[in-house]
Amino acid sequence: MNPKKVDKIATNVLYGISGIIVIILASLLLYILVRGLPHISWHFLTSPSKAYEVGGGIGIQLFNSIFLLIITMIISFPLSIGAGIYLSEYANQNSWLTNLVRTAIEILSSLPSVVVGLFGFLIFVVQLGYGFSIISGALALTVFNLPLMTRNVEESLKAVHHTQREGGLALGLSRWETVLHVIVPEALPGIITGVVLSSGRIFGEAAALIYTAGQSAPALNWSNWNPMSVSSPISIFRQAETLAVHIWKVNGEGTVPDGAAVSAGASAVLIIFVLLFNFGARFIGKKIHSKLTAS
Repeated sequence: MNPKKVDKIATNVLYGISGIIVIILASLLLYILVRGLPHISWHFLTSPSKAYEVGGGIGIQLFNSIFLLIITMIISFPLSIGAGIYLSEYANQNSWLTNLVRTAIEILSSLPSVVVGLFGFLIFVVQLGYGFSIISGALALTVFNLPLMTRNVEESLKAVHHTQREGGLALGLSRWETVLHVIVPEALPGIITGVVLSSGRIFGEAAALIYTAGQSAPALNWSNWNPMSVSSPISIFRQAETLAVHIWKVNGEGTVPDGAAVSAGASAVLIIFVLLFNFGARFIGKKIHSKLTAS
């Protein structure tokens, strides 16, 4: 057969497969949004959930998801930045120890989230005595998220051309100053994009939080700013049912009379936030890149 025809057939097959995947994903998104958007209102987004009653919302669960995301990123971002810089700029690339660390990172990044949740339950909830709390969930999500963010930081730094390093050293900067003032700013768009995408993954996580952050959402006293009080919204030692866990719980327990509507609305809100994270990552990355490169 003519090579040009073979190439054209193969190209069309690949386009067809890509189109099928896009159609499936778009159909799922549209199905969730069409079912859920009619149930979304300001009352639904701000009111607490109700068991055995109609008209509950997702206010506390939505706040818990955002607060848990912030705590997780506060813990994991500095660690991933440090680990990524070390692996990219300081580690001996031919060392068996470096290869072992990279292998461990790959293994950790492929662990199922339920395994991470059970690990977090045994270590943070039971052994360290944090109980079902935001800090337990945040530490479990750090174990879940750290390998992915570390790889993202390392790859973003490696993508910076070696002439940038040579230029910084030629100007009399130390190695650390070159990394801090030349390499990291150049790699910042890729790093920020990875962080935002990781945030979307954390926001939609459920399995790891069922065993660590808990499955209840106690009422919060919004005037109580004592971080040690379990009724304080800023306390990291209280139980915190997140939006994804709430969806699982509503569908699993069936204690909410309008559970189907609540689940549909909560699913639509979750999808919207994840989409915002994904599109926001692209937008922020392009903006930072254009600002840094003056393009």
